[in-house]
Amino acid sequence: MYKQWQTEVVLNANYRMDESLRMIKICLGKLSEDEIWQKPNKSTNSIGNLILHLCGNITQYGISSIQGTDDNRNRDEEFMVSSGLDKDELFQKLVSTVEKAKFVFKSATNEELIKKRLVQGFEFSGIGNIIHVVEHLSYHTGQIALWTKILNNKDLGFYDGIDLNIKNRD
Repeated sequence: MYKQWQTEVVLNANYRMDESLRMIKICLGKLSEDEIWQKPNKSTNSIGNLILHLCGNITQYGISSIQGTDDNRNRDEEFMVSSGLDKDELFQKLVSTVEKAKFVFKSATNEELIKKRLVQGFEFSGIGNIIHVVEHLSYHTGQIALWTKILNNKDLGFYDGIDLNIKNRD
């Protein structure tokens, strides 16, 4: 049986992943198909590569590891692709991957959430893998947002209509 804090971790992880999806969708809506695969320079990745990379990482850490299924990820390939998927296909692939991970997180037993396992040579519990997935998705969402802002020279409006100056309270 889940402990209350584990339920709270999973609920908040799923919320944060949905927030990243919301922001990525806004970014993709502001970009052309060509801009999705454009790289700022030789040392960086396109938004298309970042989305494929996120799908691979979420599957490896958040799905196959927690479920105990085969890890079939080819990480290098995520960065070699330079076309072939349009922005709608990329976004649907990411949504599908995130939805599957959210289901795995909600369905995981207490034992699966605390069990240690090796992923990419790092040892984490299921909770540790969930935190990694959320953090990694958020990190690359920020990169996607920055590149979108640079390409458009505009604010993205992630929080339009929300007063972000409201002070904390109980």
